Amino acid sequence: MPISRLSVEIDTENCASFLVPTGISTPYDCVSSLTIDGGDVKHVLSETELGLTACVIVPNGPRTVLTYDISTTPKEAQYPQMAFVPRQTRYTAAATDLANASRKIAQDAGGGLDGIKALVAESEARLAYAHPDHKFNDGTDAVPYLSCGLTPGSCVDINTYLVASLRAAGYEAAYFYGYFFPQERGGMTDDGHCWVATRHAGEILEWDIAHHIKAGLGPTHPGLNPRPGKRIAMTHSMGHRYSIAHPDDDQTDLEFKILGEPTGLSESGDIIHPKLTARLTPWD
Repeated sequence: MPISRLSVEIDTENCASFLVPTGISTPYDCVSSLTIDGGDVKHVLSETELGLTACVIVPNGPRTVLTYDISTTPKEAQYPQMAFVPRQTRYTAAATDLANASRKIAQDAGGGLDGIKALVAESEARLAYAHPDHKFNDGTDAVPYLSCGLTPGSCVDINTYLVASLRAAGYEAAYFYGYFFPQERGGMTDDGHCWVATRHAGEILEWDIAHHIKAGLGPTHPGLNPRPGKRIAMTHSMGHRYSIAHPDDDQTDLEFKILGEPTGLSESGDIIHPKLTARLTPWD
């Protein structure tokens, strides 16, 4: 039975259509249904390599509201296995110097959980929370090594670096993206958020470096909500690929770093990031 309702209101100006994730299941909750007000579903697409689905929606007014029903998952529920599978994409593969440095950092820490903690601390030491116009890995074929100083980066940038580092050192690491609703905002947010989960020796730990930095919580420790609030995972992994089949046997191939929020397409196929407001409310 649903325990809460996530509504996402989208400004559809200039969007001929938009793609939305249908949600995933985690050990904490899952998206059990999706309804749409102010738009029509034109396609349902699959990202078969990652086990994800998305809808293509054509708006029929100035705004569209997505309503996701959120339900609890069984006690034995796990994170999606595909989220932990290493993939060779430019968003997750470490450049040679980053891979070498990450392995050495983990080994010098003694490996195991101490190695994970050392790599989390290293990522925290290399990136300062910010939203720069130019990302540190723009135009690269792999995630580069940040050898000194502080590089500005958002939660996406920080976790890109962390996942690449962890996987290069031989750890199982997964990247999740969704919404975080800070306690002080009363169940409202206007952008997405991401975090990392590691799986080692049968133990799952979640890491949120950005929240520790933003809230001044000191060195990052494992925990799903270091800042009080509630988060809902909508998708996982980086390097999403979707294809839209057309009646004339042609198809449109779409690639995203991650499809975690509604993403618009103009008439010419340009990507638009529409304004959105997300609200999380208890089930009536």
